Amino acid sequence: MDNKKEFLRTVKFTLFSISAGAIEILLFTLMNELLQLDYWVSYITALVASILWNFTINRKVTFKSSSNVKLAMLLIFAFYLVFTPLSTVLGNLAEGKGVNEYIVLAITMISNFVLEYLYSRFVLYRNTCDTAVKEKSESVTTES
Repeated sequence: MDNKKEFLRTVKFTLFSISAGAIEILLFTLMNELLQLDYWVSYITALVASILWNFTINRKVTFKSSSNVKLAMLLIFAFYLVFTPLSTVLGNLAEGKGVNEYIVLAITMISNFVLEYLYSRFVLYRNTCDTAVKEKSESVTTES
């Protein structure tokens, strides 16, 4: 494992996660403040939008994976099948105890960032990091 490459991968994941976080915060705020929807409705909707963005960009740019997209989506769905109910229930409990919904959202987003990076790197793309780059360079050399 090349430490420089892994460091750059982590930086990319962090930057794209920040952009996904911005999407999540913006949507959550719009639904929470303007539409005054329940916490869980605002949270789930914003989370799904950020997941789709983060998955797509990180698969192509950060992990450069040529793995089966359907399988990768199924695996990320499995991650969120556990994470989302737990974070939603804990968020509702915290908000019910008087904790500000934006503090709950921030803690949830930080937990999501750390857990999703570990899951993506060591489960989802464990054996397929940089395979899209290899396949592309191999097809160029065979075509020449």
